[in-house]
Amino acid sequence: MIGLSDGLTVPFALAAGLSGAVGTSSVGGHSPTSIVVLAGLAEIAAGSIAMGLGGYLAARGDVEHYASELKREEREIVERVHDEEEEIYEIFEQYSVDREAATPVLEALKRNPKAWVDFMMRFELGLEEPAANRAHRSALTIAASYIAGGFVPLLPYMFVASNLVALEFSVLITLLALTLFGALKGRLVGTGAFRSALQTVSIGGVAAAAAYGLARLLNSAH
Repeated sequence: MIGLSDGLTVPFALAAGLSGAVGTSSVGGHSPTSIVVLAGLAEIAAGSIAMGLGGYLAARGDVEHYASELKREEREIVERVHDEEEEIYEIFEQYSVDREAATPVLEALKRNPKAWVDFMMRFELGLEEPAANRAHRSALTIAASYIAGGFVPLLPYMFVASNLVALEFSVLITLLALTLFGALKGRLVGTGAFRSALQTVSIGGVAAAAAYGLARLLNSAH
């Protein structure tokens, strides 16, 4: 979701901004549409690498944080047994389970240190063990999604000679893609398809309009 959302929005805003800057004028022997395509491809390459690296580092951070907390809990059930027992009672108290009812569970956990540590990781810290190779999968998924989304606003510039006509088609297909993506995201996360679609389209539209307007303003100033 992160990769596709940014992939649709950022290159869309860049293409719109460049269209406003170059207009119908050729630069260095390159047509306006080819300039937008080249710049867009460069942005997609840089953006996908940056997004993929960000996803990798975030996932690695989760893995390292989990490993650090796991070692701490393993040490504490040995060195601070009484404190850990009290934490067990406190956890059960949150579910209206008194100490007498929780004691058999505590004794069972104490006989199984691995289960005790796992219980504390889940219910005290709220941590789940990250899946194996999560960092690599996260990086590849986000980068690939960014690339897939980034090509959508650039497609008209690849097949239409007129820069302004290409911009119009780019706006249409990108807003449609944002609408479909937003609706799908809303259904998946349970926030409502219409609301999510409207929010996604609004953010993408505002970003592109701001980039286009700023580029035209700066271009006219020169």
